Amino acid sequence: MRRPEGFDPSAEGSEGIGQHEEAARPSSLRDRLAAARPRRSRAEPGRDPASEHVVSGPGDDTPTGPVPLPSSVAPGPASRVVSGVASRFAPRGAAPTTDRSEAGPEVPVGPGATSAGDTPRIEPAGGAEAARRRAAEARRAARRASGERRRSERIEVRRFTRRSRHRRAAWVTAGAVAVLLGSSVAVAVFSPLLSLEQIEVEGTARVDAVEVQAAVSGQLGTPLARIDFERITTELEQFPLIASYVTETAPPHTLVIRVTERQPIATVSSGDGFDLVDPAGVVVQRLDDRQEGVPLVDVGGAPLDGTAFRSTAEVLLALPQALRQTVDSATASTADDVTLSLSTGERVVWGSADDSAEKAQVLAGLIADQARRDPAASVEFDVSAPDNGIIRTR
Repeated sequence: MRRPEGFDPSAEGSEGIGQHEEAARPSSLRDRLAAARPRRSRAEPGRDPASEHVVSGPGDDTPTGPVPLPSSVAPGPASRVVSGVASRFAPRGAAPTTDRSEAGPEVPVGPGATSAGDTPRIEPAGGAEAARRRAAEARRAARRASGERRRSERIEVRRFTRRSRHRRAAWVTAGAVAVLLGSSVAVAVFSPLLSLEQIEVEGTARVDAVEVQAAVSGQLGTPLARIDFERITTELEQFPLIASYVTETAPPHTLVIRVTERQPIATVSSGDGFDLVDPAGVVVQRLDDRQEGVPLVDVGGAPLDGTAFRSTAEVLLALPQALRQTVDSATASTADDVTLSLSTGERVVWGSADDSAEKAQVLAGLIADQARRDPAASVEFDVSAPDNGIIRTR
């Protein structure tokens, strides 16, 4: 077996070295270990030169580095074998001759290696300040990229959910309108905030407005939307002078009643006085004396709701207002023989109430013609046949 260089079997400690004779490494392995060790020009501080020995590479006298020897091997020419290498190549079953806990510091292996306990440092290009700036810029760029990504995601979500959002907005709007309408109806129908507190009566001349208010005051406190108008009609029927009426609610608390009174169209003699009656024969007012401008109607004792009076009333209504004021009286025994007496002394044979509007136009023409020819003459106008008006001298 080949012995390492410098091996002296007679040297001190040869017995310990002899235990590992079979572990002697070949020259090729020794050359690789020698090339991997950094060369030392001087001993490191704190290292004992007496416990180290230099192993030279093949053909090179320059020492390549210290090799710690185990404490069991005495320094000398035979102790140049590396303890770690010797233990590595020891035969199986042989007891190790070295204790790594008692060995010296390990030899740094590889180019650029530092001593034990030193951490390799890589200095950044441009210094630490430039590295911090680059790191801050990288963080800012990452935040910008994250913000752009989130913005793009939101835009895409809006684009794909626009229809559903519009549909949801439409449903929400419809629901809000329905709730608002329902609330308004509930307030108007059931809430005392819109209850009846004041009644106003308009258009009365012969009818007492205070009596009308008292008649319908039973519904005070009722919400305006729940006023019983049929009850109001029943209560106002006790006033014969009211021909019609119109109600209007004025929120929050007012009811307005606009009354149309019955207008007298004729005067009817009744014993010791006179009654003003409307076209329906309803007595509007009782007077002791006859009222000027209202024709006196004589139907021969027939009832005021009979055909004779209704025909006479229809004839009077067909006359223009200016011509009606010139009528002094009207007589009729039936519905077909209505006769008018003018305040100027003329007499008008009218006949039935049929075609009263045309007859009124013919009568106005005849009166104008007679006034041009002989206004002082006493004449009679016959318009019973509207197609052929006649003027007769009396």
